[in-house]
Amino acid sequence: MTGAANTRPIVIKKIKKGGGGGHHGGAWKVAYADFVTAMMAFFLLMWLINTTSPEQRRGIAEFFAPASVSRVSSGAGGLLEGTSFAEEGVRHGHSAPVAAASDPQYTSNAQAENQEADETAPGQATPSEDSLSRARTLRENAEFSRAEIAIRQAMADMPDIAELSRQVIVEQTPEGLRIQIVDQEGRSMFSPGEAQPNERTRRLLTTISGVLAQLPNRVTISGHTDASASGRYASNFELSAERANAARRILQSNGLPANRIYQVAGRADSEPLFPDDPTVPGNRRITITLLREAPPLPANHGL
Repeated sequence: MTGAANTRPIVIKKIKKGGGGGHHGGAWKVAYADFVTAMMAFFLLMWLINTTSPEQRRGIAEFFAPASVSRVSSGAGGLLEGTSFAEEGVRHGHSAPVAAASDPQYTSNAQAENQEADETAPGQATPSEDSLSRARTLRENAEFSRAEIAIRQAMADMPDIAELSRQVIVEQTPEGLRIQIVDQEGRSMFSPGEAQPNERTRRLLTTISGVLAQLPNRVTISGHTDASASGRYASNFELSAERANAARRILQSNGLPANRIYQVAGRADSEPLFPDDPTVPGNRRITITLLREAPPLPANHGL
């Protein structure tokens, strides 16, 4: 009995922990991160606004304004044109031309911009000529870049002329988009002293004409030779002029309108690509230049 009396009951004590002070999950971190990101973007925008001049901001705004959007109903209206159903219900394979076929209209885009400037709502600031010129240059540079990509892609898709890609130099210059087809040792475009291009050069010119035909700009073509003798021609000027004219005929027969051809010239060896060695094959080349648009004439021009 004494052992039973000394036995104490076992007591289990449960302690409840308080729930205060917790962070209730991590949702607040996401909200805070969004807030910090928004504030960073806001201050970055304010900094950019303060570091650009009013003319630069106006030019950028006009370039991205709806005035820059194509008005044709059949797609983009530019180099990478789309397709659509015409009102007559016939499926058209190409978009409406940027310029009428009977008139090169290489200033048509600039004229459209001037017309929009004339139709500016009362009280709205009229864009300056400088900002219009900048917007026009940005648009042209974008079109020239797309043209260069299209030429490179077209060559890559044709294995028989893909090897000529090293002989094609495409670059933007103040004059426009310049495409040069250059001779290499063992890979000549023309037979020595002859004006007619070989079959690979014909295929390459056909590919280039398909890209040039989709832009409204005027085109110049010039032929260049090295300092070697001209063969059966009186001089290298006659030979280079005949080669440039042969390139023109190929471009025209493959879709480039005749009224887009602004100039065909024979430069002979007067503008060597490698002045240190006038006889190197790289000086023999055909240069095709897609000219930039001429600036619009003032309203009182000719008065």
